[in-house]
Amino acid sequence: MTGNGNGNGNGNGTDLHLLIVDDDERIRGLLQKFLIRNGFWVTAARDAAHARRLLGGLDFDLIVMDVMMPGEDGISLTRSLRKTLSTPILLLTAKGETQDRIEGLEAGADDYLAKPFEPKELLLRINAILRRVPAQRAAEAGPKVLQLGPLRYDVDRGELWRGDELVRLTATEAQLMRIFAARAGEPVSRAELVEELGRGAGREGGAAQDRAVDVQITRLRRKIETDPRQPRYLQTVRGAGYMLAPE
Repeated sequence: MTGNGNGNGNGNGTDLHLLIVDDDERIRGLLQKFLIRNGFWVTAARDAAHARRLLGGLDFDLIVMDVMMPGEDGISLTRSLRKTLSTPILLLTAKGETQDRIEGLEAGADDYLAKPFEPKELLLRINAILRRVPAQRAAEAGPKVLQLGPLRYDVDRGELWRGDELVRLTATEAQLMRIFAARAGEPVSRAELVEELGRGAGREGGAAQDRAVDVQITRLRRKIETDPRQPRYLQTVRGAGYMLAPE
C-alpha cells in the first residue's frame, strides 16, 4: 500500500484524487480501500519524503496526513508545503490536546481529526473541505473588499473597518466573517456553521449548538447592521440559514 493505489470503486465517476500519508501500513491500507469505495482516486505515501516525491509529479485535490511520522512529521511537512501549495490538508493524529490542534491549523492545515475516528466522520470532513474549495477559490478571484454600508470587510486580512477605525471582532465573529465572505450571496446553513465553528471542539447536543450559532450571529449583527433587528447585510434565509449580502 505504499505505491500508487488509484481506483474509483463506487461508480460516482469522480475525478478527485486524494493523497494519504501515513507510516502505519495497516491504517494506510484501510483508508485507501475505504476512500476508493467512496469514489475517490487514491494514492498512498509511507512518509514525508515519499509524499514529496509524489507531489513533485502528481496533482492532488486533498491530502490526508498523519502528524506523528518518523523523520519529518506532518506539521512540519504541512508548513513546508504551504509555502508553494494551496492543496487542502487534513491532519490525522493521536494527539487531541488543544495546543496540538492549534499548531496544526497554524501550520496551514484545513482541518484536524484526532485518532481514533469513525471512517464516516473522515469522509464527511473530506467532503466538507472539498465543498469549500471552489468557494474559496472564487473568493480569491473575486473582490478583495466587501462593502457593507458604512463598513468594509477586507477579505485577505479578515478585518472589518468603519472608515479608518478597525471594528474589533472576537475570534468566533472573525471566523464567521471568513465563512460568510467565502460564500457571499449564498446561504450557509446552521449545520455548516456548527461544523465550521466546532471543528475539533467538544460536541454538545445539536440544539445547543444551533442556539450558540444564533447567539454569535446576533452579536455580529450588532457590529455590522444599522438596525440589528432588521438586518440588511447578514440576512436570515428562511429554511436555508444565514447569508452575507454585501453591496
